[in-house]
Amino acid sequence: MALATMAAPLYQDAIKDVKARVTKSRSSFHAGMAILPSARREAMYALYAFCREVDDIADDGATTETRAAGLQQWRERISDLFRGHPCDTITSALAPAIPRFNLVEKDFQDIIDGMAMDAGEPICAPDAATFDLYCDRVASAVGRASVRIFGDDSPEAMEVSYHLGRALQKTNILRDLYEDAARGRLYLPAELLTRYGITTRAPSEVLAHKNLPLVCGDLAVEAREHFKKADAAMSLCIPAAMKPARIMRAYYGAIFERVVADNWQNISTRITLPKWQKIWIVLRQLVG
Repeated sequence: MALATMAAPLYQDAIKDVKARVTKSRSSFHAGMAILPSARREAMYALYAFCREVDDIADDGATTETRAAGLQQWRERISDLFRGHPCDTITSALAPAIPRFNLVEKDFQDIIDGMAMDAGEPICAPDAATFDLYCDRVASAVGRASVRIFGDDSPEAMEVSYHLGRALQKTNILRDLYEDAARGRLYLPAELLTRYGITTRAPSEVLAHKNLPLVCGDLAVEAREHFKKADAAMSLCIPAAMKPARIMRAYYGAIFERVVADNWQNISTRITLPKWQKIWIVLRQLVG
């Protein structure tokens, strides 16, 4: 049956499904979603479910061919969705948000394109331009859709998306070196490796190199600058709309500082925040 002619689930059933996906994921983004009014919260549940779905295809598909086919199916579903034809719980949950929050199809297609970069041969020491494009697609594009749902689609809000998305993605990369290497991936840009005399591109060998902290330190400088510019842009946005973004900035900022403090000496141990600190971050942003 063609995707466009599949029966779309009822909205409440669709929302129940995407909310369950968010709850099951135990995502750090959940706290930021929970403070939103119901229509915005439900739209964020749907956006998260979409991102989780395509990310799982890119990471867990059995072969390159099945991953490519799965992502192509989602390109068609998103195209159909923006033409008024939702066909499953995720697109049905997203459908009302499109006119309500002025969502843009390109942001969703960019996210899929970012996942496609992970779905092929493992990314390994990309050049700087490819690395930046990857960060834009998998992180800043999510931010562009998110700030629209939050209630601010101004140029300043798009600036927040640009910088905060890159700050968050670079934090993830700096924290998850060991896990990514296990998948054959190495997101550290080739130019930084070359700068510090690392000629190998084998992930395990790069992680064992004595100059790894220097490479990561330079990438951390870039991430810190993105955090700083995101903060500046956020100060010019609608304060109420930026509360979820401020929560995520504070959460990832705390992780970032822990990663930098460790200086990449214990990369096999994934750095997380204790529960009390997560709660404190949320409460602090809510009353701030």
